[in-house]
Formats: sequence, structure tokens, C-alpha cells
Amino acid sequence: MIDLVVKACGPMTSLQDRGRHGYQRFGVSPSGAMDARSLAAANILVGNPPEIAAIEFVNLGGTFTCSGGDLRIAVVGADCSLSIDGVQVAPNTAALLREGQEAQVGHARTGTFAYLAIAGGFAVEPQLGSLSFHLRSRLGGLDGAPLRPGDRLSCKAEAQPGELMHLPLEAPPTDAPIRVMLGPQDDYFTPAAIRTLLEGEFTVSPQADRMGFQLTGPQIEHAKGFNIVSDGIVTGHIQVPGNGQPIVLMRDRQTAGGYPKIATIISADLDRFAQLRPGTSVRFKAVEREEAVTAARQMKDWISSLPTALVPVRFDLTTEHLLSVNLIGGAVDALAPRTPETAAS
Repeated sequence: MIDLVVKACGPMTSLQDRGRHGYQRFGVSPSGAMDARSLAAANILVGNPPEIAAIEFVNLGGTFTCSGGDLRIAVVGADCSLSIDGVQVAPNTAALLREGQEAQVGHARTGTFAYLAIAGGFAVEPQLGSLSFHLRSRLGGLDGAPLRPGDRLSCKAEAQPGELMHLPLEAPPTDAPIRVMLGPQDDYFTPAAIRTLLEGEFTVSPQADRMGFQLTGPQIEHAKGFNIVSDGIVTGHIQVPGNGQPIVLMRDRQTAGGYPKIATIISADLDRFAQLRPGTSVRFKAVEREEAVTAARQMKDWISSLPTALVPVRFDLTTEHLLSVNLIGGAVDALAPRTPETAAS
């Protein structure tokens, strides 16, 4: 049996998969990866199904070794580095962690959540059908807890065959508004409040975690008070308590609540919203159900297409391969007269 050994990690490093579904009527949060696209991409890079558990990092990275064999690993998500024994691995590229070597995941330079997947996945007992760790209920994870230095994660794969692969990924847009559908209780707000949500600019506050992101900005005015009979909640609901400052409910949310929800972030934009750091500005745009459904289908199709986008990692230094890549840009003649452009080179 191959083990992945945790040498160092941040305080909220945890196991996360697609989530715990079918238990919300019992008050059990679905939990799951905050950025489902990045979880899928990390898994595809090492030959896994897109939804199985990986290690989720929150801002901080970690250091890992393996014992009992070699592991194929990949890191995708927030802009953070992966190195093995100090040698950098290209972004969105699988790497082989040999027994005794040390893999280090750096802190996030942009974004918040990153995912470390291993080929074959983890041999950890699920709880209610999922490995996803939920802090407030202590469900999932490793023995109902986040990962800590000294933990050993048994891995399912006894061997790690296969080519190392690269996955070309486009960075998500950073300036596009987050799309929402109004409701389910938009009638609890004045027309001016709806305009404030859709025309104003909000900021992610430091009070942001896997349960919810508190936003600060212009006050949203209630029309019928701020208490309702508690009803069901979905991920992405934007509830507005009495202070008029919206809270976006995220993966570890409660399953029912008593504040009116002015709008709901569409599922296709949840991953992008989750990567917003405290202090980041955000705007919202209202869309109709048809656009939300189309975007959800496009996201599903994109995840399904990932295996066909994989590119084998090339290690050869043949002339043909070197000529096929852009190794040098902006070369100048050292004997040519200097111009402002060449002087800056």
C-alpha cells in the first residue's frame, strides 16, 4: 500500500470531492469542493474520474512525501506552485512523486482554493457517501478532521503507470460580472434594492469561509422586513439579513434559513466566485433561466471534454521538438544600433 504523508499544511487543508448529496432533508450540508472545475481538472490529469476526492488547499499550500511506492500527482486551481525536491513542475501538469521525494505546494498568489489529486484516489472510508470534510458537523475528511502534519493517507493505486500529461487551461475572466437569477424572495426587496444589487459594486469581506461569503457595499433595502419562515437553501443563494449587507451561501452552508434571498448565483459561476479573495470587488448581472441552464450544460460538457484535451509531457530534446516550441522571444543583434525598444531588452 502506498501512503501519502503530510509533512506540513495549512489549518483548513481537507479532503473534498463532489459533495454529500441526498441528505439535506436531514439537515446535512452537501459540502464538496469549492471549485468543482479545478477538482475535475486535477483528477483528469492523473487519470481519475472528475468527481473523486482530492486535497483542497485554502490559501496556504503544504509539503508531502510518499512511502511504499511512487505517486502520480497534479495540482490545479488557485495560482500556486508545485515543486518536487525543489524542481518546479509546470502549471496544470502531472508529475511523478517518487518514494522519498518531497512535493511542495506553494501558497496561492491569486485565487484561494487549489487541489492536489493523486492517481487512483485515496483509500479513505466515506461518510454518507462522501469524503468531503464539513467543519461544523465533523463529517468526512480523515477521521472527521482536516489534514494535519503527520497524517498518512492510504492510496488506492498500488502502481502508477501511464504517461505524464499536461492540460491546457484558460484562466477564467476576472472582470466579468457574476451571473445571478433573481429570487426566490426578490419580492421582499424594493425596486431600488434590486437596482442596488445589479448596479452596485460589492467587496468580499474577511468574513468569508466555506460556509458563506459576507459582502460589504451599498445597503440593500428590504420591503417586507428581513425575517421569513425558514425555508430551503441552495449553494449560491444571496441572503440579506437586517443590516442590508448580502451573504453568499457556499458549499458548507446550512440547509435552511430565515433571511430572504434576493438572488442566486448560477451554478456555472460558483467556482469563479469562490476564488475571489477578501478585498476583491464583485458585480452581479441578472440572467434568465434559459441562460443559466445553457451555462450549466456548457460546464458539464467542458468537464466531459477534458480527457480529449490532455497533451503528453515531452522530455526529449530533439531538434524537431525544440524548433516546435518558442524558447526565446525578443532576440536582438548586439551589434545593431541601440533604439529605445532594444535598450529596454
